[in-house]
Amino acid sequence: MPSPARRNEGARSRADGVARYTIGRTDPLVLTPVHGLEETARLVREHGRRVVTYVADVRERRELSEAVDAGASELGRLDVVIANAGITTLGPDLPVKGWFDTAAVNLVGVINTVEAAYPHLGPGASIVCIGSMAALLAGSVDTAGPGGAGYAHAKRHVARLVHDLALQLAPASIRVNAIHPGNVDTTMTHHDALYQLFRPDLESPAWEDVAPGVRAVHKLPVTTIAPSDISEAVLFLASDMSRYVTVSS
Repeated sequence: MPSPARRNEGARSRADGVARYTIGRTDPLVLTPVHGLEETARLVREHGRRVVTYVADVRERRELSEAVDAGASELGRLDVVIANAGITTLGPDLPVKGWFDTAAVNLVGVINTVEAAYPHLGPGASIVCIGSMAALLAGSVDTAGPGGAGYAHAKRHVARLVHDLALQLAPASIRVNAIHPGNVDTTMTHHDALYQLFRPDLESPAWEDVAPGVRAVHKLPVTTIAPSDISEAVLFLASDMSRYVTVSS
């Protein structure tokens, strides 16, 4: 990537947060995020839960299949799938390749995750895909650069994927739902490239400079939401509390 571009993997914070939040509340876990993997696994084990860790590239279906197969073999079964991997590629001089890079992780990665898990899912299983409010905002790709356009494109198709796949899997009693967060208090929101996009008139904008613009894209009067807010929603959709909920966003 050119130096002005920034690839930001804020999903790692969400994935780590979901895993930590569900410690003690869920059956055994299979974790594939790279950042914080061993520390999160250690916390899971400290709470008496089993966990399988595996490093995999979500763009590579074979790697994900190996990870899921290994986890299901060791733990016995798979009941819940959380497709969370995501990146943004931002910057004024970003080449069109940024569009493909972003779509490959944010859309193809979700499809690969679900397909790798599907052979192990039975009645009552739950698939949760993490989308974005960008999927629901009209015109969100009209003025964005390649990375932002790729992000919005991918998230829109994740929303459609959830709708269509839920209908296909309903006869098998497998639920499919999406969560579309707004701006989350992670590194995907707090980084220089995003600040510069919001305030190109400033040489080195700080959070205080961009917060009003970030707040404006939310309907509720909040600037960011906490990762735990997403974790709560994931836990609800993964559990029997939502046993009759499917095709929801």
